[in-house]
Amino acid sequence: MKIIIAGAGEVGFHLAKLLSYEAQEITLIDTDKESLAYANNHLDIRVIRGDATSIAILKDARIKTAELFIAVTSSETTNITAAVLAKQLGAERTIARIANSEFLEQKDEVGFTKFGIDELISPEDLAASEIELLLNQYAFNDSYEFEDGALTMLSLRLSRNAAFVDKTVKEAAEVLSEIHFVPIAIQRYGTQYTIIPRGDTLFKEGDKVVFITSAGGDEELFELSGKVKIDVRDVMILGGSKIGYKTAKDLCASKFNVKLIEKDKNIAFELADELPNALIINGDGRNVELLEEENIDSQDAFISVTGNSETNIMSCLVAKSKGVKKTIALVENMDYFQLSQSIGIDTLINKKLLAANNIFRYIRKGEVVAMTKLNNMNAELLEFVVNQSSKISDKLIKDLDFPRSAIIGGVIRDGEGLIPLGNFKISAGDRVVVCCLPRSIVEVEKFFF
Repeated sequence: MKIIIAGAGEVGFHLAKLLSYEAQEITLIDTDKESLAYANNHLDIRVIRGDATSIAILKDARIKTAELFIAVTSSETTNITAAVLAKQLGAERTIARIANSEFLEQKDEVGFTKFGIDELISPEDLAASEIELLLNQYAFNDSYEFEDGALTMLSLRLSRNAAFVDKTVKEAAEVLSEIHFVPIAIQRYGTQYTIIPRGDTLFKEGDKVVFITSAGGDEELFELSGKVKIDVRDVMILGGSKIGYKTAKDLCASKFNVKLIEKDKNIAFELADELPNALIINGDGRNVELLEEENIDSQDAFISVTGNSETNIMSCLVAKSKGVKKTIALVENMDYFQLSQSIGIDTLINKKLLAANNIFRYIRKGEVVAMTKLNNMNAELLEFVVNQSSKISDKLIKDLDFPRSAIIGGVIRDGEGLIPLGNFKISAGDRVVVCCLPRSIVEVEKFFF
């Protein structure tokens, strides 16, 4: 697949890196010489120095033959302009990164596709949505919704008192008469290996387990994991960045009690005007005395989204030491993901990873409508639409020659999420959620052609 990426910043470089691993034909465009040189030295891609809104530069990148054009520069105007030009010059599909959340909220009314932009993405909006979902599923470390929650991906680390520790998947399934969840990936404690579980796979203490749940499955997981459910209402946010603002705005709309700490006085005053339902505090959130004065020990959750990863991690550790149940830190360094559980932070989020997940479904074969990479695990979660001509259509799951490094986690039929067993027959129109290791992706895609 021929893909052109405009913007060699954090999101653009990360996308180019992930896509280059998959033997895609990547061209990266940017005006910054150093960014391009770094990408050229570290990735097997073609780089072009120049303005992505230049028609000559786009033609030099062979835009006419591009199957996907992704504009992710730091300039919203540049991204929109470049995507429109790319479409007019022959690109099959275009994606533009934007910062103005109004564009996302009004995209159907405005009709961006008429201008030539097929998809808009906002890493900041994706991060804010991820945070709200994590707070609503506070006991879990990662989460992702399919079709507005018809199916939900949740992950947790098994404690000693979890009901299914030292049981096989089959034995754990027998604990409940009706199952609304299924394990789709396991990472053993202290390792980086990802296991796609089978009936005889054993759950062990310390395992990070990813589940697909239908309605009611999260409650069952609460019960079986030995965790106590609490109602998250009081939330403290550190950092008045775009993510901090959007998170506070969304949480206030969902009736959370929000305190937001911002160091810059001018930004704090602006936030106070724009967020009348949140308490805005002008101060340095790294100051433990300030946090204590603002009763951090009475907060249900602490979210740190400043522009500094180390500040976010350290402030979350302080919050944990004060008894805060749920901590979420924004980080830029992907290597930090391996440290989250060992250092005691519940969840780390990364804008680059969220944006990449959102874009990745456009390079998958078959009709992929949603996709996410599992955090710190070598596996992907994809939602395919089954067509009448699909190889999987009208087949029982047990009769499929599905690769052992992949598993069907759930099916959405007529808007209802289902956890299918071997005797379940896949039908045209179904949306099938599959978890698979990278080596089996091509084989899995063939079932949905």
